[in-house]
Amino acid sequence: MTATTRADIPRSARVVVKVGSSSISGDGAHRIDTIVAALSDLVATGTEVVLVSSGAIATALPLLDLGERPNDLATQQAAAAVGQNVLMWRYQTSLDRFGLLAGQVLLTAGDLENATSRSNARRAMERLLGLGILPIVNENDTVATHEIRFGDNDRLAALVARLIGADALVLLSDIACLYTRPPSEPGAQPITHVAWGDDLEEFEFGAGVVNGVGTGGAATKASAAKLASTAGVGVLVTSADLVASALSGDDVGTWFAPNPDPVTLATGPVGAVPPAVD
Repeated sequence: MTATTRADIPRSARVVVKVGSSSISGDGAHRIDTIVAALSDLVATGTEVVLVSSGAIATALPLLDLGERPNDLATQQAAAAVGQNVLMWRYQTSLDRFGLLAGQVLLTAGDLENATSRSNARRAMERLLGLGILPIVNENDTVATHEIRFGDNDRLAALVARLIGADALVLLSDIACLYTRPPSEPGAQPITHVAWGDDLEEFEFGAGVVNGVGTGGAATKASAAKLASTAGVGVLVTSADLVASALSGDDVGTWFAPNPDPVTLATGPVGAVPPAVD
């Protein structure tokens, strides 16, 4: 059932949850347990969940004594190789408390642009979900170059939600909701609901880079939310600290209502992809 309101999230058959680097790395690493607990509660009700998690490079920074996010591609790739391993270990250690198993899915933009690899990615995630495994998706930073990157995992999460026909997408970040302008500025007002077709041009979401470890921001979340909602997926943007409330359908965050007639999109029926190819 497509989530048409926040309250529909806990009743959804399939939900994609995305969490950003700053929410789960460094001093925020403790949130992994909080997020996993909320996901396990949702899984226990019968909902299939896919987690899109940033944080590989950020997780590696203190381990490699790098201090801050590297600028050169080779060091970013090396950091991702180290951090992805540790990040998955942290998730699995937390999931062990609930008897859940994680499956790692690493993607590049090219994987979702190519019909064959896109189809195979979808088939793999469908099988993981069928086996009761929690797919944890991240960009494959070890092989991705600047030219073929998604740019941020908010967009990746929107594309994954569309790929697997999710009913809802929850984008977790550092703020409780989106604002009409950066919340530190005078006159900023919270945005609680975005109806399908609403024009967001009047709002000032600010720059895409908001901290030293992540590449997302309010603008990228708004863009990803519009991408997913256009495809018929309801989207909630809120804080990682409110994950339990978000997945319980509470009145939190910014809700983007889904397109009520997504099959009319120029790209064809939502979720339609070619048959899988070995």
